Amino acid sequence: MTVLFDRVALIGIGLIGSSLAHALRKQNLAGDITGYARSEATRARALELGLVDHIFPTASEAVKDADLVILCSPVGTYGALAQEIGPALKTGAILTDVGSVKGAVVKDVLPHVPKGVNFIPGHPIAGTEQSGPESGFAELFINRWCILTPLPDSDPGAVERLGEFWRSCGSNVEIMTPEHHDLVLAITSHLPHLIAYNIVSTAADLEEVTSSEVIKYSAGGFRDFTRIAASDPTMWRDVFLNNKDAVLEMLGRFSEDLSALQRAIRWGDGEMLFDVFNRSRQIRRGIIAAGQDTASPDFGRGAPKVQ
Repeated sequence: MTVLFDRVALIGIGLIGSSLAHALRKQNLAGDITGYARSEATRARALELGLVDHIFPTASEAVKDADLVILCSPVGTYGALAQEIGPALKTGAILTDVGSVKGAVVKDVLPHVPKGVNFIPGHPIAGTEQSGPESGFAELFINRWCILTPLPDSDPGAVERLGEFWRSCGSNVEIMTPEHHDLVLAITSHLPHLIAYNIVSTAADLEEVTSSEVIKYSAGGFRDFTRIAASDPTMWRDVFLNNKDAVLEMLGRFSEDLSALQRAIRWGDGEMLFDVFNRSRQIRRGIIAAGQDTASPDFGRGAPKVQ
């Protein structure tokens, strides 16, 4: 691969930041990689793993002379970070992010972006329940979608260059407005996480079922909810607080549909239950056919290791 940017700054070295570092190295997309992490331990680990060439205790130091700056921290931190790095951003640089909400990011970041800097919000739809600098891997973005949400006055050349970057990391790139992104992700990502957190919490609060039984007999669907519920709580707290309108809209629709299923069970309407379950099954098959998951037994996880 050809070097796309002389210097790339990663603001945050968690799962996405560290995976981007690996992808940048593997595809030779950057001449130099700088990073910012608040924790001294994280900074030391990032250097030890070779994720960055230089890492700094302040974000403003990390973005100096960077051609591409990527905000990889929880979205709740973006406003303060943008205010800090704004004066240090290089004219002509591209500023983007990886947050899973976009409307709030535009509201928080745009006021601090100086003239001459190309702010193009983005969201790679890729991740695991792991976090931290050790969790990243270069293949995270391969055959996954990355949504870019350019602003009305975004430079088309900068948008194309950022799209080329994500395609070089292995992603498919889609363009949409921030508002549409937030509505789509509310149903495909945010609501499923909210349900997962809630069902695990409900199980933990059941007085009639012990926590040991919940853990022991979790080989069914409950186990798959716990995988999602293991995701970074700070990140997801910020997601829900920053996309509350779209999430509440989807939650309202979900609650109405759930009530319909409740009535069907109460009145023994097997035909209605079968139709909903069958339609849902077809959606699952479509996800597999689109290459967004695997049809392997046990969701491709393999047999558990014997202790």
